[in-house]
Formats: sequence, structure tokens, C-alpha cells
Amino acid sequence: MLTTLHIENYALIHETDITFDGGFVVITGETGAGKSILLGALGLLLGQRADTQVLSDKERKCVVEASFDISGLGLQPLFEQYDADYDDLLILRREILPTAKSRAFVNDSPANLQFLKELGPHILDIHSQYQTLTLTESLFQTQLLDSFSDSSLLAQFQSLYRQYGVLKHQLEQLTAQDAENNKVLDYNRFLFEELQAAKLQPDEQQELEEEAHLLEHTGAIKEALGTVVAVCDGNGDSDDSAVARMVTSRSLLAHVASYHPDIQALHQRLDSTLIELQDILSEVSSLDDRLQFSPERQEQVNDRLDLIYRLQKKHGVDTVAALLDIQQQLDQQLQEAEGLDDRIREVMEQVDSVFALMQQAADKVTAARTKAGRMLEKQLLPVLSQVGMASAKIVVEITPANDFNLLGHDNVRLLFNANQGGTLRPLAEVASGGELSRLMLAVKSVVTQRNLLPTIIFDEIDSGVSGDISVAVGDIMSRMAQHMQVVAISHLPQIAAKASQHLKVAKALEGSRTVSRIRQLNPDERVTEIAVMLSSNPPTTAALQTARELMGVPSDKNA
Repeated sequence: MLTTLHIENYALIHETDITFDGGFVVITGETGAGKSILLGALGLLLGQRADTQVLSDKERKCVVEASFDISGLGLQPLFEQYDADYDDLLILRREILPTAKSRAFVNDSPANLQFLKELGPHILDIHSQYQTLTLTESLFQTQLLDSFSDSSLLAQFQSLYRQYGVLKHQLEQLTAQDAENNKVLDYNRFLFEELQAAKLQPDEQQELEEEAHLLEHTGAIKEALGTVVAVCDGNGDSDDSAVARMVTSRSLLAHVASYHPDIQALHQRLDSTLIELQDILSEVSSLDDRLQFSPERQEQVNDRLDLIYRLQKKHGVDTVAALLDIQQQLDQQLQEAEGLDDRIREVMEQVDSVFALMQQAADKVTAARTKAGRMLEKQLLPVLSQVGMASAKIVVEITPANDFNLLGHDNVRLLFNANQGGTLRPLAEVASGGELSRLMLAVKSVVTQRNLLPTIIFDEIDSGVSGDISVAVGDIMSRMAQHMQVVAISHLPQIAAKASQHLKVAKALEGSRTVSRIRQLNPDERVTEIAVMLSSNPPTTAALQTARELMGVPSDKNA
């Protein structure tokens, strides 16, 4: 429950500290005094957007801090999720700096707003006036019904619904990919088969280009080799050949070598040269014999190179290795395309299977809601009777929706009729503002009995009611306050009289500034305040007596 609230430099509030009791707390004050400012400040602690417009003094930061007793709420896992320290006394603080930056703290440690937003629904239910209109909305009515149902059934459905959505998305992606593949599949298959038929080898291009170059010049090579043999050896018939002349020269040097040491050296060198020349001639002759010009082979080589060059140009590459990479990629794409059909069939089977399970889970949710609807109708009627709508009828109508959504496949509507013999119609069409306020109060009182929250705050939910009905509204809030903290911002004395703690908000002039002040009233001040609410300021004697009666104060007690 909410135990303390500190507000500093927020709107009309300069600085205030409030201590809250654990029962029924009422907050009163004249219109515009700043009662709803409290809700805005609390909203900051629940993660609402911060705005520097709330700064009363634009040079100072705004601070809102509240403490809550959260013992027994089982919130430890949520704190662990956000790596935050848990304590039964929860302290939330929000600061808005003049620079428009906002900071949040949980138990004095920095925290992000998402943590505050997730904490909020577990510790506080703020019901403002505009929320009464949500009672006419289908989503709220569905969620209201679910608060009376087995929550695990809806959780099971939602798990299947999300799984179904993921599978549907996968199937859509696969189908789109398959359609895209089909556009290029035939062409890719043609490209792959063309490359595969070529039977390319990694190093063949260089080898073929070298062979083509050799074949192109074979004639010139053989002519040169033949000439070399003729010049050097004379085909064995000429004494004028280079070999014959070197033999003669060697013989001449041999005869005179003994006469001069240099001639001996020259003879040896010439002898070595002759041996080298004869070896060269042998290799030239052998090479000449091996080189054979083949027009057929030249045509084969050129055709093969033409194929390689054509494939390289088509695919925009300049090596056989790159063509082989493309061939591998095309092969992989074709295999994936062939496997895609199997994957599509597999996912379609999963979609059908999960859809069947989801439908079964949705039917269970519908059955649980139907049962909960009868229970809600039964529990609301006596409360409606208590707030002056004894002839009212309310029926929960559940019809099949056109499609599934996260809440199942139900359309939930609350049908209402406030008068005897009238026709049941949707709330939005028949309920007045006052009736909606009373109906929302009835709903809140019934729901809180099943889903206990530490604190609920009503912001003028008593709008549109008066007289005996306001007394009944006060009684309902008092009963709710027996098992939870109820804070009501009210303008009705009948409700204020039922509270166990009474806070008054009033405006005052401090220098040139108007500020709001909040203080707790003592018993005598409460009588006077309620009497003022009943009549005027100062209150009449009759109003004071009526205030005592509403509060159950002995009539001889002084105001």
C-alpha cells in the first residue's frame, strides 16, 4: 500500500509530504485546488512521460517520491528480472530536471521507465474520470471478463497464437522466396548445366593458352631448328659446317699445344665448346622430331579457349577459378530451391497443427469466459441495487469474432438496461454518465475482491451521483477498504464522512504565487469540512449537525 508521498516543485505544489493510512482515505477540496495534481505526480512514479511544463520553478528540479509496503505481493522475480534490490518497503523516486532530462530510481538505485511501468499495475490502480468511458470499450470488457476466468487458459492460447503467428510469417517468407526462385530457377539451372557440361579444370586456361601459342608458331620453330642443324652440322655431309670447322680447329691447336701453355688452355676450351655444341645439336634434332603441327589439335585448343572466354564474359569474370565458384553457388541455389518445397510443406503442416491446437485453446477460453460472465452478472446486480439501480439488468454477451487475435476469437459486449422492462443494449448506447460511474464502481468493487491490489485510487468516480446513492457509494468504498487501501478524490460529503483519513487540498497565495497545500484534518476539522461541503462557508448549524450524523459523531460534540 501507499504509505508516504513527497512532492516538490510540481505544478501548484511547492513542497508537501503526505502520510497515508491503510484504510479508506478521502481527499477533498474546492475545484481547481489541485486534487488531481496528486494523480499526475503519482503517474510519474508509474512511468508516465515527464514534461518540464510541470515545473513550478523553472530553475529547480521537480521531485516526486513515494514509499509502498509491498510485502506479500511476490514481486521478487520482477526485481530479479531488472537486477534490482528488493525490499518490502519500496521507494520510488522520479526527478525532472530543468534541462528536460528525467531520472527514475527504485530503492535509491537508478532504474529505467519500463521497470516502473511493469511495477505499476502490481502496486497501484488509478481510476480517473476518463477511464469510466473505457467501460464501454470491447477490449476493457474482455479484460474485465478475463479477470474472473482461469488466466492460465488465456496464457496457453496466447502462447499458441504467438507460435502460430511466427509460423505464418515463416510460411509467407518461404512462399515469397519460392515465388522469387521460380522466376530465375530455369535460367539458373541452364547456367549451372552449361558450366557443368564444360567440365572446367582450375589450371587448364593457362595450359591451353601456352599450347595455342606453341601450335600457332610450330612452323617457324621447326624451320629455325632445321636451319640450326644445317648450319652447325651440315646434315653430316658438309665439311663447311660449324662442327666440322671446330673439329679442324681443335686438331690444329692440338699439334701446337705443347709449344705454349696458353694454346693448351685454348685447346681445352675449344674441346669443351665442341662437346656442348654437339649436345645442343642433339637436343635441337630431338625437339625438331618431337614438334609436330596438328591442325586438328590447334582447332580443339582454340575451340576450348573460345568456350572458356565466352563463359567468362557471360559471367563477368576473368578466371576459370571464378567460373568454378559460380558453378558451386548455382548448384547450392538449385539444391536450396529443391529443398524449399520440402520446407514449405513442413511449415504448412506445422501451421495446420498449431492452428488446430490454438482453436481448441480458444474454445476453452470462450467456455471459461461464458462461465465467468454468468458469475460477473450475478455479483454485479446486488452492488448495482445498492447504488440505486435495483431494476438494472446486465448481461455479458459473447459472440464469435471474425478472426483470431491475442485475446482469442470472442467479441465480448456488456448489455445493459437501467430500467424495469427496458431492452438490453450495449453500454455505450444506453448508459448515462452517472450510471457509468456507478457501474464502474460496482465493477471495481467486484474485481478487487478477486484480484487484490494493495491500493486503488478513485478520481471522482462519484461524479453524477448524490443523496442516498452517494451514501451507498461510500459504503461500498468502505467495504473495499477492509481488505485494501482505498483513496478517493471526492466532492461528496457523504463519501468523505465514511473515510478513516481525510486530506484536504486548498489553494493559498504565497507572495505572487498561487500554491496548493495538502494537510490531514483532525476530527473537529473533518466535521467542519464536511459541513462546508453540505452547505456553505462558514457552515450552518444544521450542516454541522448533519456532518456529525454522517460521521457517526455524537451530536453534543462541538464542531
